[in-house]
Amino acid sequence: MIGRRSRRFAACALSIVAAITVLGPAGARAEDGLPGSDAARIAQGFRIAPVRLRLRGLDAVLVGLGSYIVNAQGGCNDCHTNPPYAPGHNPFQGQPKQFNAARHLAGGTSFGPNLVSPNLTPDGRGLPAGLTLQQFIRVIRTGHDPDNPNRLLQVMPWPVYQGMTDRDLRAIYEYLRAIPSRPGNRS
Repeated sequence: MIGRRSRRFAACALSIVAAITVLGPAGARAEDGLPGSDAARIAQGFRIAPVRLRLRGLDAVLVGLGSYIVNAQGGCNDCHTNPPYAPGHNPFQGQPKQFNAARHLAGGTSFGPNLVSPNLTPDGRGLPAGLTLQQFIRVIRTGHDPDNPNRLLQVMPWPVYQGMTDRDLRAIYEYLRAIPSRPGNRS
């Protein structure tokens, strides 16, 4: 008899296979420029996700791609997780890397007086950092603080991320919707 956890894993795997099949035989998209890159990045995103993902009602393809962008490319954990690595697993100290899953993307890293990284995990409404997709994209594209539109984010490397495709930003947002909510700094 298949256990509950095994059934969920099988359902998730089937969803991913179906989604990759829909992307085409090589999983390629014109905007990627490389054949098969979507399928490989999506699969890797699921392999490296440091927390259990909630996929119900979400686009599994975007969640996997978002995990890849957040956890393999974007370095979001470095600032939005405090501390970023689990005890004994800090690669900067020659230890095997393991993200701090208990505080994954819950913010709290201080960059000086009145400057603390925000919590990116879903709020009570399921919105990452309490932002709608449109608000999230605006923050990344313009660097304007969502709580004070006249203030630019000073530490967030939004000038680098603003060149991401809309699809990449949607994927990051979808991944953030899939991670567990954590208490922490929401401003």
